[in-house]
Amino acid sequence: MIDARDYAEFARFLSECCGLVLGENRQYLVSSRLSRLLEDFGYKKVEELLRALRQSSNQTLKSRVIDAMTTNETSWFRDVYPFEMLRQVVLPELEAKKKPIRIWSAACSSGQEPYSIAMVAAEWEASFPPKSSPVTIMATDLSETVLSEAKAGLYDGLSIVRGLSVERRQKFFESVENGHRIKPEIQKRVRFQKLNLMDSYALLGKFDIVFCRNVLIYFSAETKRRIFDGIARQMDPGGYLFVGASEAVGSYTDAFEVIRVPQGSMLRRR
Repeated sequence: MIDARDYAEFARFLSECCGLVLGENRQYLVSSRLSRLLEDFGYKKVEELLRALRQSSNQTLKSRVIDAMTTNETSWFRDVYPFEMLRQVVLPELEAKKKPIRIWSAACSSGQEPYSIAMVAAEWEASFPPKSSPVTIMATDLSETVLSEAKAGLYDGLSIVRGLSVERRQKFFESVENGHRIKPEIQKRVRFQKLNLMDSYALLGKFDIVFCRNVLIYFSAETKRRIFDGIARQMDPGGYLFVGASEAVGSYTDAFEVIRVPQGSMLRRR
């Protein structure tokens, strides 16, 4: 078990490098998630790992630690309603402005969210051919491991069924020897890039729609303010932000207003 001093130091490391807040009495969680990493790098105790993090600029070690501690829970069309609002409300409204639509999927994990968005965009464009360029999606994550999985677009039998209908699986995936691969016409819509939400977003450019869902529950109040303000700077007035069902934004920024439609609620850049 990690002693109190080492636990506090590790918690500070996570908070400073990627904004994650561990909270109190999570020593067992840290021990269980780092056990494989300790074995891979030849450390016997967490304090040895901490010493290496202090004394070394080893980015591989740092990335592996962050990967181990990051929750990458995801599924296709998670919660359904944001994707229904995207198809039925947001895309038609923004298309009326006759300009290319850019979408950002922040903390995209292994790709299910941005590819779900791409499928919705493809279905919508097939029914209502856009007057401007096709919808494009930027997907970012801190973890190089999950970004590699996302870029490959290959999913096994278990992950492919979580939230994905049979019809969409048949339409947008190819069956291959070791699973199901997203078809090129969907894959090419998404560009993946490593990004720490603690860093600047300026180089990403402007977006019309941002998905940042079920991520900020792990961050401190001050970090949430910084992230929401950063997202707002990358959006023009009238753009839409989707957050998780349990995530409130009003306490951290006044840059967005709540918009309620029959399918659910979303946030619009003031």
